[in-house]
Amino acid sequence: MSDQLKVVPTGAALGADIEGVDLRDIDDAVFAKILDGWHENLILRFRGQDLDDDSLAEFSCRFGELDMAPTGRGGTPFDPTRPEITVLSNIVVNGEAVGALGNSELVWHQDMTYNDLPPKASLLYAMEVPEAGGDTSFYNMYKAYETLPDDLRARIQGLSCKHDATRTSSGELRHGYDETYNHEDRPGAVHPFVIRHPATDKPALFLGRRPNAYVPGLPEDEGDALLDALWDHINSGLHSWTQQWRAGDLVIWDNRCALHRRNGLDPNMRRLMHRTQVRDEARPVAAWAS
Repeated sequence: MSDQLKVVPTGAALGADIEGVDLRDIDDAVFAKILDGWHENLILRFRGQDLDDDSLAEFSCRFGELDMAPTGRGGTPFDPTRPEITVLSNIVVNGEAVGALGNSELVWHQDMTYNDLPPKASLLYAMEVPEAGGDTSFYNMYKAYETLPDDLRARIQGLSCKHDATRTSSGELRHGYDETYNHEDRPGAVHPFVIRHPATDKPALFLGRRPNAYVPGLPEDEGDALLDALWDHINSGLHSWTQQWRAGDLVIWDNRCALHRRNGLDPNMRRLMHRTQVRDEARPVAAWAS
């Protein structure tokens, strides 16, 4: 079966299609090729899959232990019997949202970097997709670091960023948090600006999200100017690829070295996705650490 598998790069700065595989029936040899392709391309897409929640979770578990990531109303899972499956949807039934994130446009971000141990991977499976809208773009953070101007690369050497835990990437206040905080008291984790990927040994810019980010040890205006310069570098760069969804697509991205964002949705068009995420084995390590 592993002889039938093909890794076909997108030709962009990241991303590849995996062809010739049914994710409900793979062996260790096939998975080893998938893992190598993932580390090489950061993002993998598997088209034409037919997955239920059991098969989605089973494949996801091959990458490591799954996170339980409640994103439902009140901070609880949408399905308490399957807390490893997150429902992302803009569908409303009888006035109740059946999933999280709705129709909002999402800013560039990495998942849950406001935790001390962010997930290493996220997997998103498309069940219903609109004819237009809801595309997901990804950004290569190896390339972002490689192309930093020398002065900016030197400026962030040894520095870290505090990542905000209070709001989602659509700007919505998470359950249990206050509307306002000062930077010192704002809940969130502190991570190095540049981390070293544990599998590839490559340095990657590690930014999380821009809103409410903070640079400990710098005056607020100086820290904001530094963050703005880093995000200007991201927004002016060309190191991205956009996934235009089809039903049956499964995409996995490496959260340690890729940003992602979603464009807005027409509320009259249905979109339904199921998502898992994989725990990392250790906290992000600074690229300059020995």
